[in-house]
This record gives sequence, C-alpha cells and structure tokens, in this order.
Amino acid sequence: MSIKKLSRIRKNDPHFEREVAKYEQPMPSREYVLQVVEEQGKPVSFDELCTLLDIDQVEHEMFQRRLAAMEREAQLMRNRKGSYIVPEHASLIAGRIEGHADGYGFLIPDDGGDDLFLDAKQMSRVLHRDRALVRVTGLDRKGRREGAIVEVLERANSRVVGRVLIEHGITVVVPENRRINQDILVPPDRKTKVKAGQVVMVEIIEQPNRHAQPIGRIVEVLGNYADPGMEIEIALRKHDLPFEFSPKAVEETRSLPDKVRKTEWAGRKDIRDLPLVTIDGETARDFDDAVFAEKKGRGWRLVVAIADVSHYVRPGMALDREAMERGNSVYFPRRVIPMLPEKLSNGLCSLNPDVERLAMVCDMDINNSGEIKGYSFYPAVFRSRARLTYNQVWSWLSAEVQPESDMQRALQPQLQALYALFHILLKARHKRGAIDFETIETMMLFNDQGKIDNIVPVHRNDAHRLIEECMLAANVCASAFLEAHQQPCLYRVHEGPTPEKLEGLRDFLKEFGLGLPGGADPTAKDYGVLLEKIKPRPDAQLLQTVMLRSLRQAMYSPDNVGHFGLSYEHYTHFTSPIRRYPDLLVHRSIKAVLDGTRYAPGKWDEIGLHCSLTERRADEATRDVNNWLKCYYMRDRIGEEFAGTIAAVVPFGVFVALDSVYVEGLVHVSELGEDYFKYDNVKHLMFGERSGQRYRLGDRLQVKLVRADLETGRIDFVLATPAATTPMPTPNRAAKPLAKSALESTSPALDKKSAVTKKNR
Repeated sequence: MSIKKLSRIRKNDPHFEREVAKYEQPMPSREYVLQVVEEQGKPVSFDELCTLLDIDQVEHEMFQRRLAAMEREAQLMRNRKGSYIVPEHASLIAGRIEGHADGYGFLIPDDGGDDLFLDAKQMSRVLHRDRALVRVTGLDRKGRREGAIVEVLERANSRVVGRVLIEHGITVVVPENRRINQDILVPPDRKTKVKAGQVVMVEIIEQPNRHAQPIGRIVEVLGNYADPGMEIEIALRKHDLPFEFSPKAVEETRSLPDKVRKTEWAGRKDIRDLPLVTIDGETARDFDDAVFAEKKGRGWRLVVAIADVSHYVRPGMALDREAMERGNSVYFPRRVIPMLPEKLSNGLCSLNPDVERLAMVCDMDINNSGEIKGYSFYPAVFRSRARLTYNQVWSWLSAEVQPESDMQRALQPQLQALYALFHILLKARHKRGAIDFETIETMMLFNDQGKIDNIVPVHRNDAHRLIEECMLAANVCASAFLEAHQQPCLYRVHEGPTPEKLEGLRDFLKEFGLGLPGGADPTAKDYGVLLEKIKPRPDAQLLQTVMLRSLRQAMYSPDNVGHFGLSYEHYTHFTSPIRRYPDLLVHRSIKAVLDGTRYAPGKWDEIGLHCSLTERRADEATRDVNNWLKCYYMRDRIGEEFAGTIAAVVPFGVFVALDSVYVEGLVHVSELGEDYFKYDNVKHLMFGERSGQRYRLGDRLQVKLVRADLETGRIDFVLATPAATTPMPTPNRAAKPLAKSALESTSPALDKKSAVTKKNR
C-alpha cells in the first residue's frame, strides 16, 4: 500500500511523519492508538479498532504485531473478552518485581511512582525481576500501597544458579539469589546425576503460578559449594555477567595483528621521543595510561596518553557489541572478567614498555595555579619508557631508596616534575572544593588452596594520588572538548544530595551542634569545610560516614549536570577504554570531532543507563564474592572476640566492622539486651525503651563471633561484654574504616583510580 492511498484518518496521526520515515508500510503510531482507545471511553475490540483506524484486511497481521508489542510494554492490555483498554483506566500499574528474601516483594512502577507492596501469596506467582501488571488493593498496616498481580507481562529468569537439596527423594534447587525465594522443583532425570549440596545451573521450563512452584531441569553441574573459585562461578551466573566471548568475537580477535604495524602510524603524531611512563599496581597487567610532565615557562606541560582501543574495536563488530553488553571489566580477587579479550586488554592495547603503541593523547598546558589554560587531543604513536609501580615511585620520591639502574636514574627528573605538578593540582583541587573523604581499602591474601590467608589494608601514597590527578585533568579536558563542539557523549554525572537526604543530614548534625553551610543548595566546598572542621573530633568517623551517605551515586548520562563530589561543572571518563565502555565511546566522540564528523551510536540516554547498570552489577557481584570469601575466612574463628565499630544501624540490629580483620557482621537486635529497642533512622541509632541504652553509628563494641554461614553469607556476632558502648580506643590507622555499604552509596571514590582495582587486574 502506498502512502498516497492512506486515508485522512491515517494521516491524522500526530506522529505520521515519524512513522513514514521509519517504515515503508507505516502503521498508526503507538501514541495514536492510545489516543483512539482513550477517546472511546470503553474497551475496544480488535475489529472496532481496525475500523476506527482504517486498517485494511491485508494490514491486520502487521497491526496485531504492533498491538502485541504495546501489550508487552504494558501500554495496552486486554480484558477477559479480549478487548483493548488503557491500563491506567483499569487502575493497573505496570512495573518490575523486586523480591525480598523473606518472601514478600514490591512492584517498582515504570512511571516512577511509589512502590507497591506484594505479600508472599502474590509473590508465589512471580520471580524477582519479572514484569507485571498490578492492581492497587489498598494500604498495608505501614501505610504502604498494597497490590495484587493481575498479569505477568514478562519473565526475567530463564536460568538460575543454586544449590541442590534432596529431601524424601524429591530434588529441588535453592536459588543463590535470595530475592528469588521459591525453590525450583527438578523432576527425576536419569541422565543428570547430582548430589545434595552441589551447585548447579537450572533451566526453568515452567514458570510459577498461583497453584504451582517453578519447575526446571539441570543443565550444568558446577561442583561443590566449597570448591576453590566456586564463589566466582556462582556470582557470574547469579548476576548474569557475560564471561565467555562469542566465536565471532574470538575470530575477530584472532584476525588482529600481534603488534602495531607501521601502516597504522598514518595520520598520527610521533611522540616516541617523549619519555612517557606507566605507573600502576604491582600485579597490574593492562596498562591503559601513560604520563609525562615538564616545566614550560611559568607553567607546566602535562601529557596523558591513553590506549587507542577505538582503533581496533569498531562500531558494528562483535567485539564492540560484547564490550557494550559487559559495560566494564569485573575485578574479582584473583580473577578478572575483562571487557575485551586478553589479546587486546593485556597485549595490543596495553601500554607495555619498549614497544610501539597507538594512543589518544591529551596534551595540556597548566599554569602555576593548577588551571588548565589550553589543551589538544590527537592520535599518536609512542613507546612507554618504563613500567613503574606506585610503591616503587613513592620510594624514590620519598627518598626511602635510591634508583639502582641508569634507566631508573634517567627517569627521576620527569618523576620529580610530575610530583611538583601534582602538588599544584592538589592545591587547585582544595581551592575548587572537591570532597575528599578518608577511606581505607583492603586486599585479600590467598594461600595455595585458593582461600583467604589474611586481609590487609592498602594505604594510598602520593604516587597513587599523582596518577589520579593526571587522570582527572584529562577527563575534564575531554568533557570540555566535546561540550565545546556540541558532540553528544556520556558524561560522568554526580548530583548533589536530595532535599530529603539533606534534611536528614542537617537534623543529625544538629545533635552535635554542627551545621552544613550552603542553605538549600550546598556545594562540595561546603561539605569540604565541614569535613575539615570535624577532623580533630573523636567522633569524626561517625560524622564523615553520615555525610558520605547523604550523597547520591555517580552515573553515566548524556545530560551534563556536573560532578558534585569532584566539584566539576563537566566531567567524563576518557582514561580507561580497556576496562570501561563509556570511555571507548568518549574516544570515538573525540575522533569524530577531530575528523569533522558526528558520532551517534544510538540513544545516548539508554546507553548511559545500561552502562550505569552494568557498573552496579559488577559492584554487586564483587561484593557477593568478597562476602563469601570473608565468611569462609571467619569459619575457623568462631568463639573469638574482636574489637570493632558500628558501621551501620538497621531496623533488625547493628553491623559491626572489625578492626583487625576488616570483616563486617551483624549483632541482631535480640542480642543487644533484654529491652525493646527502637530504630531511629535519622539519628542512626538503636534506643532501649526501658534501659536507655543506645547503640549509635560509630560506637565502639567488643563482640564475639558466633556464626559464619556460607550458605547465606551471614556473619553473626553477640556482645562480648555487658557495657557494650563503653568508649574504646580507636585503632591507630592512616585512614579510619567506613562501612562498605557507605562507600558504595556515593561516588567520589568511584571516580578515583583505585589502588585495589589496579592491584587486582
């Protein structure tokens, strides 16, 4: 059917031109369909809708496909008679299910409204992350909206990892993801022999309904629960982390050269005579940045060379599609799930010493006040002069040791120049007002059996900070360059605190006679002023933790709203394209500007959301693995007593972070004393009604380990002494430990070049 033959009814579609541009045989737009259905004020049958929209008989199949797509996305639904209605008119809300380990759950509405509580009976029909239509049925006893599931729109779980449980000859798989709280029934299968306690992958062949639990078949036996490395195998599958490259991606990788060819130098600036060096952790294998600094008149020149991944990974390649799906590399203890195959990440794109490498370079002019007065981006070829480590560089800069070889001595003037520039950039950072929370990172040491031997702190030195400041400068230049040329990209954005969190923080600070300046719109500098003020106080750790938790998480977005924590008006990620997909997109965007073209990979907002979610996914997976390993480590220490600090207060108890072993566990509210304890989320404390006993965030406790359960990942303590909150001396550390959950709730730390991350590469 030609467009000219379409009737006036069809051409009245408000989005007619858009549909014509997209489809050779345009259908009525979704918006037009909804408009027509709503105008009727009643359910509309398929035949009636075809008449109203002037759909010919030959178009019925295509029109049905459009309506089916609208049903899947809950824009339309059908009643029992098969007629179409708009969900809002039926008091139905579409959204995604979020399960809870205790059996109940919530519907997270697509429209961003308040969550709906779903009791255990309703949750028996669905699994975590399914999509459903829910009818509001009233309010529960806590005043929350309560709902009943009308229809399941989309099933999110086709395969689930879990443990085998055999009781009375019946085999079930207990999902590792506690949010999936229904066991999966496995019918007898002679081909698959499994034992109780084994970890398996089960394929769901029948989803749950109101009358029956889910049914599945075992498709993979991973091994026994306590096998070395099993915690990672579980995390990969539990969080749907891609960990194998497709045959097509492997084939593309195999076709890449083993080294940079001279033909690839064309159009690139040759800076092989510039003594750039890489500075990373001792065990790092992928080196994506190299640096050089020199005095230039009254100011400085800083050169940051970043691996040119975009030269090898092009749009449309399987490698690119899989890099986007992964979003980032994932760093587990002793194992990395790379975003790119090893030939690229540890070879062709890794800035190894004494070999030619392709790079995208940010060449900056910086004045003596630390302001970037000019910069340029260009593709280059260079040779790294040396692969240095943080501790090695700091030992030279601090004069702890002297360089031993001629090569090391030759590098000292450049390292001294970098160090001098670092101090200038650091002063500019303080003047700018970037928030600088004191945190401590840890590293696990393993024995020959692959289990934790010890957990030790990793102290950042000025070599870490030096590289961090260089990377921040290059990232700021990248965002300024793209914004100036109006080339869309993914910014790394970090918004200030929400009004609710800001009010909660100020209410808490009043308890201590403190206030956060800045009124209704405080800046990072205001946070910094308060941080400096509280540093000498004995309760500084408590106050800093609450301040940190008031901030939001950083994310990727095409809408530049600035970076609150770093106090930048614009900021993006440019410096790690080997391990972060947004950085690869930024490289392509910069190249497009240099070539006089535009780069458009798709809908930037959707890509930003995807990359933010893959980052969270990686965080959750690594947290699971670390918690399991720590739980395994603590199994042999049951009965021991430890000193610790309350790292989090929750309605069911307090989490205590131990001083010496950097492990967190729960003291349940029932173990706090013979009293009724009330939870105060504003003051971050538990308060005993009769005794007046208080347990507040930051209080010091002496606890005894009573449980370390691998199956649930729980570590439980009880109070070791009756005088639980009697002040105890705080351990002497360079940085005081914060609750892990606190560090994950905000973002300045996420944008640092982590010592632990680099160490685990």
